[in-house]
Amino acid sequence: MGRILEEWQGYIGLILQGAVVTIEITILGCIVALIAAFIAGLGRISRFWPLRWLATAYIEFFRGTSIFVQLFWAYFVLPLLGVPLSPLQAGVLALGLNVGAYGAEVVRGAIKSIPREQYEACTALNLTRFQEMRHVILPQAFVRMLPTFGNNAIELLKGTAVVSLISLSDMTFQAQIVRAQTGSTAIPFLTILLLYFLFSSTISTAIKRLERRLSRGLDGTRT
Repeated sequence: MGRILEEWQGYIGLILQGAVVTIEITILGCIVALIAAFIAGLGRISRFWPLRWLATAYIEFFRGTSIFVQLFWAYFVLPLLGVPLSPLQAGVLALGLNVGAYGAEVVRGAIKSIPREQYEACTALNLTRFQEMRHVILPQAFVRMLPTFGNNAIELLKGTAVVSLISLSDMTFQAQIVRAQTGSTAIPFLTILLLYFLFSSTISTAIKRLERRLSRGLDGTRT
């Protein structure tokens, strides 16, 4: 009995090692997604049509194609074009750009939702386009983006399971290893089920707290 418990401790430890990789992919992927979302989202409302076209092409491409294809393309095709990527880099790039495409529409929608009076006030104060966005529009819009950004981050977390297809040792990959070695399906997959729930709950709680914190002082500007 003691030996069995010791073996399972080792297997659970293996899954926890994979959980560290999952967290790493999620954090890095969210950074890539956030950057891509703002660049493409602002590009969609740019006054210059080439920027709008490029942003729209990026958004439609990544929303209209499978994440599996995007992942394989990043890992297997880019090296043929002279851009070799490690499994971690390929996973972060594919997931980040995929989620960033959805986030771009969140950015665009939040900025468009700011009342016209705010823009008129910026014009009255003779603010430049950059000053308008930096000091007035984006602080208000960002708070409106946060709930959906939180959902996108959770979707990215759950999407990390696909990186096991390119042999990246995330917790889903490790659970499959444990299943193959022990013949047990319930224990390893129940473990990662609970871990995914724990991580997603942490993201949700963090986003809610950040939203409350950033909302302070904006009540007088929102309508």
